[in-house]
Amino acid sequence: MSALQALFGFAAWTLLLVVLVFLQRGVRVALGTRINHWPRGAKPMDDPSLFLRMEDAHANCLESLPVFGAIVLVAFATGRLVAIDGLAPVVLYARMGQTLAHLSGVGPWQVLVRAAFFCVQLLLFVWMMAKLVT
Repeated sequence: MSALQALFGFAAWTLLLVVLVFLQRGVRVALGTRINHWPRGAKPMDDPSLFLRMEDAHANCLESLPVFGAIVLVAFATGRLVAIDGLAPVVLYARMGQTLAHLSGVGPWQVLVRAAFFCVQLLLFVWMMAKLVT
């Protein structure tokens, strides 16, 4: 998998999460929940915990996607994709691992695993940037 494919996969993963949340809300509206039941910045506690965590996992993706996108696009623009092709897919896999850990629950071990996957991504971002500036 190339860096561009990994970036596309990261975007697709982010989109999948928001589509799943949107579909869950659509079902809730079809079953009688008010369409304005989800005000911005407030999380209704009657949503299933899995979907609350899915919303948070989507937000986590949105926090990292611009950084990853910028790194990959700079590599592309400078003709240096080869320098990060081996690392970029690992970013995607770590993101997927972080999301799955997030969806599995909020116990101490799940949070630790989630944090470990996030640390891997951060280290990879720094490593890829260092490869691009040297």
